[in-house]
Amino acid sequence: MEPTSLNYTLNVNGISHTVNDAWIGESLLYVLRERLGLPGSKNACEQGECGSCSVLMDGDLVCSCLVLAASVGDASVTSVEGIAKFDAHSDDRGLSSVQQAFVDAGAVQCGFCTPGLIVAVHDLLEHNPHPNDLEVREAISGNLCRCTGYGRIFAAVETAQKLRAADPTTGPTTGPTTGATTGLTTTSTTRAGVI
Repeated sequence: MEPTSLNYTLNVNGISHTVNDAWIGESLLYVLRERLGLPGSKNACEQGECGSCSVLMDGDLVCSCLVLAASVGDASVTSVEGIAKFDAHSDDRGLSSVQQAFVDAGAVQCGFCTPGLIVAVHDLLEHNPHPNDLEVREAISGNLCRCTGYGRIFAAVETAQKLRAADPTTGPTTGPTTGATTGLTTTSTTRAGVI
């Protein structure tokens, strides 16, 4: 008979964590929150539909509720708590450019979707520092927000781009010169249609 519990190691936010006596079927989301004390990723749907549990796994955006934690021992996981650590544009307060942009743009209300959106936007801007409106909408299409109407989230993406472009130490990695904007519209739309 196969064991129902095991011990394994996870690399989360650049730190190696030992997980002891874990049930083999625990999701990465559960382990992050309950075993490692990293409550940033939220548990809303447990079906990969809402994006509130988004993390980066070996640089790929994934819903941690759909990943078996015991299966990712060799992977590098970055949760919302670790985003600033790996963002060359982080400020001296420990906030990433995206986190600061969400604060500046008022892109948080209840805050439940915010961690997943921050991870998704961080991932977008790391791969495409100057996305257009459609690319932003596509990048966050897996993240549900019921409070903001997305207008402030789009404004936060634009603010994050400006913060990154204004960074005197690193500046923009590719794309247009400093001060470029996305031309994002900030009209409210619903999840039923294209956001």
